[in-house]
Amino acid sequence: MSSRVRGIVLCALIAVVATAAGSVEHAVAGRAWIEPLVLAILIGAAVRTAWTPDARWKPGIDYSAKQVLEVAIVLLGLTLDVPLLLRAGPLLAAGIVVAVVGALAVGYLLGRTLGLRTRLAMLVAVGNAICGNSAIAAVAPVIGAEPDDVASSIAFTAVLGVVVVLTLPNLMGPLGLSDYQYGVVAGLTVYAVPQVLAATLPVSVLSGQVGTLVKLTRVLMLGPIVLGLSVAMRRRGATPQGRVAIGRLVPWFIIGFLLLAAIRATGVVPVPVVDAARWTSAALTVVAMAALGLGVDVRVLGRVGKSVTATALGALTLLLFISVALVRGLGIK
Repeated sequence: MSSRVRGIVLCALIAVVATAAGSVEHAVAGRAWIEPLVLAILIGAAVRTAWTPDARWKPGIDYSAKQVLEVAIVLLGLTLDVPLLLRAGPLLAAGIVVAVVGALAVGYLLGRTLGLRTRLAMLVAVGNAICGNSAIAAVAPVIGAEPDDVASSIAFTAVLGVVVVLTLPNLMGPLGLSDYQYGVVAGLTVYAVPQVLAATLPVSVLSGQVGTLVKLTRVLMLGPIVLGLSVAMRRRGATPQGRVAIGRLVPWFIIGFLLLAAIRATGVVPVPVVDAARWTSAALTVVAMAALGLGVDVRVLGRVGKSVTATALGALTLLLFISVALVRGLGIK
């Protein structure tokens, strides 16, 4: 069995266990108090805590976390009710831009104030403001970040992101958010695309769709941010360690997601096809969540340092405040 297949099978097995546990919850309690998406993350993290998969498993786990998830996101585009999602109008898009730029600036300044090195502060800030690991990986070569800075930023983002996934839905009631509003808040607050899905789909399909759309809009901010940082580094005379591939600036799955969403909006897609896409996307997402859990080392929280922790938590709190203010200010229902 190849390394890729071995890792994919492991993720699929965890997904099956999580789905079965969710079915048991439904049978016993009438509902799944912890949805399979979240269960897959928790089971994966528990496995990782007890046993660290070696190089024989990593290719398949990485494939499940990236390519499998990307296919799930593309298929999700076919299930969108575009007119419903766009009811907030262009003001929401403008608000997303303001939120990202504000979180990036404040996160960087907070990190520097707390004593983080310039490049580490930028990595933590960009990971928090845009899209977690993907943003960190794209920005690192542009600013000449050290490998240790990249590793600590990515590891902490993975752990804190799971904490946010588990706690954010509990704020929906106290904040008085509707499903649509919660989708906007989650899309603006949660670090990575898979974590947005895990935080929103257990709430409702609408929350998941809105959260995904908002999150992908945040991801599209990566291109301008990377370009701006590249220009700034050149003007300062710094030499980047490498070039950023265009695929990191506009990932293929975003294009696929938008394309299928546009096709769905025409009304030509039969209902059975939409239902099949919804089921397949959901199943693949659970597999990807298992891979996400297997990539979480909870022990990293004790290694990254108080300054990194404080910077990330501070920037995250700001994003949450901005997102709630945004849905209130725009009158989003």
